Amino acid sequence: MLIGLDPLLTPDLLHALASMGHGDTIALVDANYPATRSRRQVALPGVGIGAALHAVLTVLPLDNFVAAPAQVMLPSSDALPSAVEEINAVLHRHGAAEAAGLGRHEFYEAAEQAYAVIATGERRPYGNVLLTKGVVPADARG
Repeated sequence: MLIGLDPLLTPDLLHALASMGHGDTIALVDANYPATRSRRQVALPGVGIGAALHAVLTVLPLDNFVAAPAQVMLPSSDALPSAVEEINAVLHRHGAAEAAGLGRHEFYEAAEQAYAVIATGERRPYGNVLLTKGVVPADARG
């Protein structure tokens, strides 16, 4: 155990996040997502998307050189899923803009290129988000 880290940041998850470079993406996905298609997978069973996203954002800077450093999977209807509402609320708490929307197949294609997929235990549909890692500033603690 380490001081100051969210307990959801497991050794495997911390290693994946620390190994990413600027511009790499990571996918946090719900329990229905076919995560086994990914090159690198980290499991957070029983953890909801909001808690997982909050934990990741405590150590991962989002890229401010891209238009949409956070992207979510959206249904074809106009209704905003509750999981996406929670994702956006967590992003706002961390000072980030609302996530851009992708269709299901667009999200799958983008997630297949991600550095890693974090498989959460989120059971609500559309509890999926892609994050693009930014630059860690020189004055960051660590």
